[in-house]
Amino acid sequence: MPAELSTIIDFIRWGASRFNAAKLTFGHGNDSAIDEATQLVLHALHLPPDMPPAYGAARLDAAEREKVLALLERRIVERRPAAYLTGEGWFAGLAFEVDERVLVPRSPIAELILAGYEPWLGGREVHRVLDLCTGSGCIGIATAVHHPYWQVDIADISEDALALARRNVTELDARGVRVLQSDLFRGLAGERYDLIVSNPPYVPADEVDALPREYQYEPALGLKSGQDGLDLPLRILAAAPEHLNEGGLLICEVGDSEAALGELLPHVPFAWVEFKVGQMGVFVLERDDLVAHHEDFMAELSKRGLAP
Repeated sequence: MPAELSTIIDFIRWGASRFNAAKLTFGHGNDSAIDEATQLVLHALHLPPDMPPAYGAARLDAAEREKVLALLERRIVERRPAAYLTGEGWFAGLAFEVDERVLVPRSPIAELILAGYEPWLGGREVHRVLDLCTGSGCIGIATAVHHPYWQVDIADISEDALALARRNVTELDARGVRVLQSDLFRGLAGERYDLIVSNPPYVPADEVDALPREYQYEPALGLKSGQDGLDLPLRILAAAPEHLNEGGLLICEVGDSEAALGELLPHVPFAWVEFKVGQMGVFVLERDDLVAHHEDFMAELSKRGLAP
C-alpha cells in the first residue's frame, strides 16, 4: 500500500494517475480518469457522489485504504466499467441498479427528461409515454419520476434486462410504470402513445467486435444493429406511426450512426437535438413525417430482408 496516501483526495488523484497510465477507456457515465476514480473511491467509502469538497481532506483508516485500493486495482486489471464494479449507474439525477445484463446508463436523453422534453413537445399534452429498448429502465423510469402525471410503459426484448428494470421501478418508487416484454413494437399491438422515446442498438456489428475491452462486458444485444447500425432504427421508424397518437412525437438515439442515417434517408426531415455538449445523434420526428415517409422506411427494410 502506498504509505504516502492518506486522504480521500490523495486516493482520487492516485487512482486517476494509475488509470491514465494503464490507458483505460472511459465512456460509461464518466468521461475522465478523475471522474472514474472519484466514483470508485466514494463508493468504496459509502459516501454520496455529491459529497462537499471539504471532506476530501478526510483521512482513511487502514481498512478503508485497503478497500479503496482493491477497487481501484480491479478497475485496472479487469478493465470492467466502474458502474459494473459498484452495481450503480447515475442517470437524470437518479441511482439505477446496473449489472452486465444491461448497458450502463449514459444516454444524452437524460438532458431532455430534465427539460420536460421541451422545446420539442412544444407544450402539447402528454398522457402516455413509451420507452422502447429500455434496458435498465433508465429513460422510462426517470421520465416517470420527473413527470409523475405521465403514464409510462417500458419495453425490451430481453427478459434478463426487464428483471433488472423491475427492480429499478421498485427501488425508485416509479409508480405507474408498466414493464412489457416486446421485440420492438411486436408485443405492443393496440398500444398508442403521445411520446415514444428509444435508445435502441445502433452500433455496426464489426465495430462492436472492435470496441475496447470495457465495452465487451456489455450485452451485445444492446449494441449490435446490423452492418451499418441502422437495422433497428429503421424498424422503429417504420412501425412507430401505428403506435403514436395524432400529434405524437418520436425521439430516438442513433449515436455515431447519425451520418449514415442522414445519407440513407436524405429527404426525411430529421431534427437533430443540440445538447449542452453539442449534437449527440438524437433525432426528433413528428408522427406526420413518419407517415409521409413510411414507404421510404419500408423500402430500406425490404432491401435488408427485414420486417418492422
